[in-house]
This record gives sequence, C-alpha cells and structure tokens, in this order.
Amino acid sequence: MIEIKPYIPEYLPLWEAFVSKAKNATFLLSRHFMDYHQERFEDHSLACFKGGKMIAVLPANLVGDTLYSHQGLTYGGLLVLPTLKTDAYLDLCKELLQFLHEKQIRHLVLKNLPAIYEDFPSDEIRYLQFITKAKRLRNDLTSVVSLHRRIPYTKNRKRAVVKGRQGHFKFEELAEFDAFWEEVLTPNLKRTHGVSPVHSLQEISMLKSKFPDSIRQFNVYKEGEILAGATIFESENVAHAQYISATDKGNEMAALDFLFDCLLQEVFKGKRFFDFGISNECKGLKLNKGLLYWKEGFGARSVSCEVYKIPTENYTNLSSLDI
Repeated sequence: MIEIKPYIPEYLPLWEAFVSKAKNATFLLSRHFMDYHQERFEDHSLACFKGGKMIAVLPANLVGDTLYSHQGLTYGGLLVLPTLKTDAYLDLCKELLQFLHEKQIRHLVLKNLPAIYEDFPSDEIRYLQFITKAKRLRNDLTSVVSLHRRIPYTKNRKRAVVKGRQGHFKFEELAEFDAFWEEVLTPNLKRTHGVSPVHSLQEISMLKSKFPDSIRQFNVYKEGEILAGATIFESENVAHAQYISATDKGNEMAALDFLFDCLLQEVFKGKRFFDFGISNECKGLKLNKGLLYWKEGFGARSVSCEVYKIPTENYTNLSSLDI
C-alpha cells in the first residue's frame, strides 16, 4: 500500500538522502535550494512511502485547485529511484493522481526534466502524460553543446573567439558575485527588460554557501575592469549557464565569446553537456533568433523543455493498460 503525505520539516533528512539517489534530480531539488524562496510559494510538496520507505517525492506548490511542479524551480516532476520499474511507476502515479483528485485538486502541472539532466532513462513521465491526456502548456528550447562529440564553431564565432583571445583578458573564477551582479547583470536587466535577476545578490550568495561546488561564478576583466560574466549551475552531467551578461565595452571586445570558449574548452570539457539556457519568451511562443544564433555558433543544438497539465480525474486511464 502506498502512502502519500504532505512534506513536513521532519522529512528533511529523508528528502535530502532520496534526492541524492534519484535518477531524475539535481541539487535544485534539494530542500536547501528550494526553501530559499519559501515565502513566495505555498509549498505543497509530497512524499510517497511504501512499507515505511520513501519511494518518490514531488517538489510542488499549490495555487487554487492546481498543484504545480514547483514554480520556483526550472524543472521538477516526480522524483524516483533508478530501481523503480515502469509498471510500479505508473501504479504510483495512479495513486498520486487519485489522491489529488480526492483532495479536490483538479490539475497537476509538471515541468519535465530535460533528458540531458537525467542519470538514467526517465521517459515514463512522458508516457504518463500521453495516457492521462495531458495538455502541453509550454515548450521552450534550450541550447545545449554535447561536449563529448562537438560540433565545430561557426566561422563567425571562431573570428569572435580569436578577437577575444587577442584582447589579453583576465579570466577568473570567484567565490563572490558582487561585481557581476552590481556592475553588469542587474544594470543590463534593468535597462533592457526593466527587471531584476531572479536571484538577488543576497540569495545567490546564500545559495553558494550551501552549494559551493555547484554554483560557480566566472568573470572576464581588462586592466581591472569587469567586462563580462557567467553564473554556472553545475550538476552531475550538465553545466548550465544560469546568468550571462556583458557590458557594452565587453560586447564590443568579444569578452563573452572569450569567456564561453574558456568554459567549453577548459573548465567544463569533461562534462557531458553544456546548457546555454532558453532563447524563448511569451511562454515559448516567441524565439529570440539573434540569441539562438549566437549560442548555436558554439555548436549548441536544441533540447525541448516542456510543461504539461494533467487532469487528476484521468487517473482512471491508468487502470486499463494491461493486455
């Protein structure tokens, strides 16, 4: 019998141990990461047990009668162990959807974890969405470089990298984010989009203290002046560029091209993938072709990031799969 329970702080050690072993999780699904913005969301994460043993967790928040794969995170979904087989996974999902339906929660919105982040094949969730007649709400494209089998740079990017290399820049990893946040990233976002970074300087510094090996800051300098920077979230398989920005002077001098050549060719050359992030706006309906062109110049190609909405009443669809 499967027991489904709302997450409580007493589950913290169990949750952390489970996430570290799950086949479809990264450090973003740790409670130590999730809870940094807990005041912004009504947490309604769930923990699933069988025989007293935790067998799955769902990082989530509740809005009205809809349970969301946590809206404060880039991705999520039902986290499971590599040992869980497909039939058991689908049985678990049936129990979960029925549980939500009986609690008057009408829909479950899931942000699928892109396959590049998975430690093992994890497409059971896509089959679940097919069987339950889920509606796709959003589809973004993130640009990914396969570091083990590279696509060469385009001629334009090669020229820009050469220009950057001739600039005699200083490339440096720092433990602090102050210069990048205050002199580059925040002013650029304010000027171009009228927004602030998703993470404040205080928040990213706090998260760095909790995940010192997973959150990394790289800056480019010329004669002591910061020209560009990138904040990288590093997981087992992927180095993901969470923030990318340069000053006007840095753009003129190809500082970002220099920076990302260093990251791809040196710092993260042993990773499986480098993820530049999405180039979409308007819930995936608009594509920033200029930004995409720049990323693909480094050999990046598109990976889909999908969001699906499942009617919880369709748990009954999982009762008649046997042939």
